[in-house]
Amino acid sequence: MFNEVYDVIVVGAGHAGSEAAAAAANMGSKTLLITMNLQNIAQMSCNPAMGGIAKGQIVREIDALGGYSGIVSDTSAIQFKMLNKSKGPAMWSPRVQSDRMRFAEDWRLMLENTPNLDFYQEMVSGLIIENHKVVGVKTSLGIEVRGKSVVLTNGTFLNGLIHIGDKNFGGGRAGERAATGITEELVQLGFESGRMKTGTPPRVDGRSLDYSKMIVQPGDEVPEKFSYSDITKPLTVQRDCHMTHTSPLVHDLLRDGFERSPMFNGRIQSTGPRYCPSIEDKINRFADKDRHQLFVEPEGWNTVEVYVNGFSTSLPEDVQFKALRSVAGFENVKFFRPGYAIEYDYFPPTQLKHTLETKLVDGLYFAGQINGTTGYEEAASQGFMAGINAALKVQEREEFILKRSEAYIGVLIDDLITKGTEEPYRMFTSRAEYRTLLRQDNADFRLTPKGYELGLASEKRLRRMEEKHSKSEAFVDFFRETSVSPEDINPILESNDSAEVNQSGKLFKIFSRPNISMDDVRKIEAVENYIQDHNLDKEIIEQTEIQVKYSGYIDKEKNNADKLNRLENVKIPSNFDYSKLKSMSIEARQKLEKIRPVTISQASRISGVSPSDVSVLLVHMGR
Repeated sequence: MFNEVYDVIVVGAGHAGSEAAAAAANMGSKTLLITMNLQNIAQMSCNPAMGGIAKGQIVREIDALGGYSGIVSDTSAIQFKMLNKSKGPAMWSPRVQSDRMRFAEDWRLMLENTPNLDFYQEMVSGLIIENHKVVGVKTSLGIEVRGKSVVLTNGTFLNGLIHIGDKNFGGGRAGERAATGITEELVQLGFESGRMKTGTPPRVDGRSLDYSKMIVQPGDEVPEKFSYSDITKPLTVQRDCHMTHTSPLVHDLLRDGFERSPMFNGRIQSTGPRYCPSIEDKINRFADKDRHQLFVEPEGWNTVEVYVNGFSTSLPEDVQFKALRSVAGFENVKFFRPGYAIEYDYFPPTQLKHTLETKLVDGLYFAGQINGTTGYEEAASQGFMAGINAALKVQEREEFILKRSEAYIGVLIDDLITKGTEEPYRMFTSRAEYRTLLRQDNADFRLTPKGYELGLASEKRLRRMEEKHSKSEAFVDFFRETSVSPEDINPILESNDSAEVNQSGKLFKIFSRPNISMDDVRKIEAVENYIQDHNLDKEIIEQTEIQVKYSGYIDKEKNNADKLNRLENVKIPSNFDYSKLKSMSIEARQKLEKIRPVTISQASRISGVSPSDVSVLLVHMGR
């Protein structure tokens, strides 16, 4: 069946595996995607949504580089929202509510239409390794498939154990068996492994809910979309979500089941996600709060299945049911399935290079929850980068690494490789020190040229981006060069309680004022005429407003990024002997020896390495 040697073998077809397979195949590598169930490609195991705070930026970045997540998010969307619109543009984050079934179907169809990509359904039970290099995989049927590189994206399936109250059983997801064999083999090879936990809420029958008792959560009045390509269009019709709350009664009913909760009786020892706690964890940690928000999210356009966001739990099913029936609007709720927790194996990501290739085994890459992350978007971006780098390695091309100043994807991977994680890692805007540069609106400016060089973003897309960029820059220059008289601008300033001017001045300076918006300056005839004469669309107008109003912050962050990048260029020899640095702290020597940073900049970000330790390192390197 498998006589040929594949360039890239991708194990697992979740969000990480799907992006990895698409990237490698689109770069011309002969790729095999092997998974336990081909009916569940890119399955949304938890909430039916893509994007959100910082996660939306990641989806935009994947799309700008030529990945599929943005396109599929658009084609399967049932609602669009731009979150944090009341804050600055560095915080704006796109999010879509998705049709779960359509999302998986669209992903599968896109993959099936990707050249150079083969599929096979079976469990991978082991790796074939020769001379510290991976050369293929073994399946549970004993089939050996040869490959020049392997990307492992096993999600929650590695020795997965599902918990519902005092019951537990093996499984990687509800209704699907766990994957066995790989963890044990990797540990024998010298890899360090650990256990993590995540959870999911009950799914309920929407026909049994009383939405009149809930608060309607509509989408944006003028919805946007994720993908920068012209393949997709913004939604014209959207489905509403709803919000309700727990109550003291609900909390008391849940507490009654705590002694049967695997989280509290010691049956679950592993660490769960700090920023997406279970409902029992919320009640325990935030005992002063008498209610918590629940978001009632439809699973698609036509299905009656509903996701109860905010009610993730591993409590016994009878306790879940009793408590949920005391929530406003859920008095007659019927369950499709109860919530559950799942424990699974992961491998601390400090064992990886920035390409996501393992340090121990040549040609072997890890991506997604196997690295200790949580979330579709985090997984998809890792899979995408691992697929790219696996293809580049086989093609003997230079590796592809994004810096922290270039993308949220760069921040994510650098955090994992340099700092590691002992709890499920989730991306936030606060993790990015250059978030003013890494906005969702300019991901195409930052990354589409790189995607084009890789062979992933089309020339058509590159040209569209360049046209948008040049029009935006020209519009910014228009504001820099155009003067406005007091007679024209003072009525606008007065209406906005902004100090009036005594003499003509450049529009750029006026527009930079925090309380003056694009709508205000468009009242000036010259501005509106420019927009009409140059046929500027909403994207270009918004991009120009951000560039003008935040120019000072953007310039400052660029300068800081340039300083950091100078340290990124100071490489540390791969065989550097840290034990010789006696004037460095023991902790720093141990951390540097374990992680083996590639640059001085990376070394400075390792927990336990102080600025004085970095100075010692620089002195010994003759700097």
